[in-house]
Amino acid sequence: MGVADVASAAGTRQERKRRTRQALLDSALRLLEDTSLAGLSLREVTKAAGVVPTAFYRHFPSMDELGVALVQESMRTLRAMLRTARAKPADDAIRGSVAILVRQVGDHQPHFRFLIRERYGGVAAVRKSIAGELRLLGSELATDLARYPGMGQWDPEDLRMVADLMVGAMLSVVTALLDVSGDPRALAEVVGTAEQQLRLIALGMAHWRRPR
Repeated sequence: MGVADVASAAGTRQERKRRTRQALLDSALRLLEDTSLAGLSLREVTKAAGVVPTAFYRHFPSMDELGVALVQESMRTLRAMLRTARAKPADDAIRGSVAILVRQVGDHQPHFRFLIRERYGGVAAVRKSIAGELRLLGSELATDLARYPGMGQWDPEDLRMVADLMVGAMLSVVTALLDVSGDPRALAEVVGTAEQQLRLIALGMAHWRRPR
C-alpha cells in the first residue's frame, strides 16, 4: 500500500468516525424531544444511532460529556443567529433582530428546546456548560455594544449589564416561541411583546447614567 493509499484510508476512517459521532449527537437530540438528558440512557442513544454500545466510548467518555457536546453544538446555532443579527442590521434593528430569532428558532427547534430544558436540568456538567456559554455570549455582546456611537465611554460593568439583559430577554423569547409553535396568532403576540421588551431596554440605555 502506497503513501497515498495510507492517507486515503486514514481519511476514510476519520470521516467514518466523524459521521458516527454526529449520528450519536443527532440521535440524542431527537430522543431529547421527549425526555430530559438525565432520563436518557446510553443504550437508547446507540440503538437510535445504529451502533453498538461499546462504540459510544470511542467518542464520548460519558453521557454527561455527550450532553456538553450538544450544548456546544446548540450554542453554535445561537452564536450564528446573533452574528447574523449584528452583521446585517435592518432599518429597524430591533424588529430585524426579532425576525432573525423567530426564523432561527423555527429552523433549529430541537437545539433550542434542549438548551432551554437543560439550562436548569438535572445534569450538573451540562448546566455548567450552558451557563458558561451564556456568559461568553454576554461578553461578546458587551464588546459589540461598546462599538456603538455614544457607548464607547460606558463603564464595562454597565455594558455587561445591558448585554445580560438582552441575552435574558432573548432566552425568554425563545421559550415563548417554542410554546407557540404552529399558532400564527400566538406567534404574532410573542413577536410584538419581544419587540416591546427590547425597545424598553434600548430606551433605558439611552437615558442611563451611572450614579456617582
